Amino acid sequence: MTDNTMRLDHVVLWVRDPVASAGFYEKAVGMEPLRVDEYTRGTVSFPSVRLNEETIFDLAPLGLAERMTMLPGAASGAGHPVNHVCLSLPRHDFEALHARLREQAVPVTDFSHDSYGARGKARRNFYFGDPDGNIVEARHYD
Repeated sequence: MTDNTMRLDHVVLWVRDPVASAGFYEKAVGMEPLRVDEYTRGTVSFPSVRLNEETIFDLAPLGLAERMTMLPGAASGAGHPVNHVCLSLPRHDFEALHARLREQAVPVTDFSHDSYGARGKARRNFYFGDPDGNIVEARHYD
């Protein structure tokens, strides 16, 4: 990207098993795993998965929490879950994600309609959880 508008770079999700979580986000959600081999070899602290060309989810092992000392009190927030992360997808990808999750027996909520978000009211949305209890919402606006 060449402009300097503010964007979301990454979200850190606390997970018990980063390799298993990367597999979940790859197989069930369709995200590209990053640095899994490096994490397995011990050369990086955590792997990630790519949401899009600008945004990733870092899959931080719970043991990393004790090293969160960048600000006073930061360690006490480590491991505390976020309420949820929302993925906005085109309708086709939204439907493919829903089908993939159901095929893999991942529990999903019923569809909701007209839920407010960054682009106004979404046509449909649903929620699902990852293996560590992180909640993900999926929606489409078109």
